Amino acid sequence: MQQYELLWQYQQVDMELDQYEREMRNNSNRKELLKHRDFLLEQQNVLKKIETDVEIMSDRMEALADEITRLNGSVAEATANFEANRPQDLEEAKKQIASIQKLIATISRYEAELAKMRKDSEARDRQQREVRVRAAKARAEFDRIKVIYDEEYKAASGKLEELKAKVAAEAKGIDPALLEKYKAIKRHAAMPITRLHDDRCGGCNMQLSAADKDKVRSGLPYVECENCGRIILVK
Repeated sequence: MQQYELLWQYQQVDMELDQYEREMRNNSNRKELLKHRDFLLEQQNVLKKIETDVEIMSDRMEALADEITRLNGSVAEATANFEANRPQDLEEAKKQIASIQKLIATISRYEAELAKMRKDSEARDRQQREVRVRAAKARAEFDRIKVIYDEEYKAASGKLEELKAKVAAEAKGIDPALLEKYKAIKRHAAMPITRLHDDRCGGCNMQLSAADKDKVRSGLPYVECENCGRIILVK
């Protein structure tokens, strides 16, 4: 049997294998597993971001609390100094009072920021709990579907291995270079080898060029489509 006829038979089982692999990829339970897996990964990333935000906020709140304590000490010290050493003139008194008021204003600003960050921290805690609940539900559903899919995959894998063995058997006797050419064409054309139909490529349906028609008339068993690159069997 000619090499190209062997290659035609090889393509039949190769296409059968491709179709079966597509069916396995399109399995509804597999798609559900992937959906839940992606959701779980997304929730993990959300939790990591929340944890990072909380850590940053915690450091900032600690720094604010320390600064408020320090400023309160400065206010107490400045007030005590003002009481113990009354300024001799009004301008000096105004200056010292303004300095104390500035410290108090800074404390108020820091306390407002600290209060806001505490609320934000509480909101992050609630969000974290909600994410964990959603993730737990998704994980339970993932585990349930995985049990079903594993059984389906186990059954399907048997046939898959049979088809792969069949493809390997059909490859025997075919010139390796020709097989590589077939695989190269397959990268851009689903069916690399086709038949001639009324002087047209059976793959892309384009009319053969005058030169290829001459090759067919000369008795060549095949030509290559100038449009799609497929191997066209004449007989």
